[in-house]
Amino acid sequence: MSSPTAQPANTPTITSVSKKKPYPFWLGDLTKVRLQASGDKRMIESIKKTYRTAGARGLFDGISGTWLRQMSYSMCRFWAYDESKKILGAGKDAPAWKLAMAGTMAGGIAGFVGNPGEIVMVRLQGDFAKPPEKRFNYKHCFDALFRMVREEGLSSLGRGVGPNVFRAVLMNASQLASYDFFKAELLRTGKFQDNIICHFTASFAAGTVATTVCSPADVLKSRIMNASGPGSNSTLAVIRASLKNEGPMFMFKGWVPAWTRLQPTTILIFLTLEQLKNLVDFSRSKGITMF
Repeated sequence: MSSPTAQPANTPTITSVSKKKPYPFWLGDLTKVRLQASGDKRMIESIKKTYRTAGARGLFDGISGTWLRQMSYSMCRFWAYDESKKILGAGKDAPAWKLAMAGTMAGGIAGFVGNPGEIVMVRLQGDFAKPPEKRFNYKHCFDALFRMVREEGLSSLGRGVGPNVFRAVLMNASQLASYDFFKAELLRTGKFQDNIICHFTASFAAGTVATTVCSPADVLKSRIMNASGPGSNSTLAVIRASLKNEGPMFMFKGWVPAWTRLQPTTILIFLTLEQLKNLVDFSRSKGITMF
């Protein structure tokens, strides 16, 4: 375990709020899960607690789970989105509702396929937020998968699949539909052109919408997946207990770290997508037909 004094170069990022430096992207995922699944109240305090407990190395807790999740859920959703657009006939000038429907279909498929990776990520990242006697102590993502099947049965890989699929549907639909809406509205004002500034602004707004829309399902997903034992995978039981103990605002717990994680992702996705479209148009204008 690393000591806080062993990595002095990293200390300002964790302890100094005044410099307002952006946090590394993995901090959003790690902190979001711990806020949602534990009793931590504030993002900065959660980061400090992680740093005090496990040192700089603790900021990378669950990184193998994040990789597993990205290689399953994220890869699947982009493939499913393209296939869904073909099924719906959503071409270049497709209305926003068709794109949102394609995103809904893609989210449902990817949420189901990526559920085991999601559970592993949540458990690995949330482990150090628990008392020592309640920790899973998984070594890495593959150890987590093996032990889950051995100790809890094959059905444990489906824990929280309902909220996870629901959240994936909301995420894909809200990202796509809101980006198209904001982009169209910005262009309609006459103050924006179809360029990177417009794309950045629209994707920034879309990331905020997607974070807010997905927050309730995200919180429920994290709490169910991070639990174990009989009856702990009941969505209604988790909702009742959370409402009783924390009130309705529990649904937006961890919103800030979730936003800091999702915003860069959303912006990069759409900026890259728009630039790839420009590349395809350019290559076709030059007679290159490989795309």
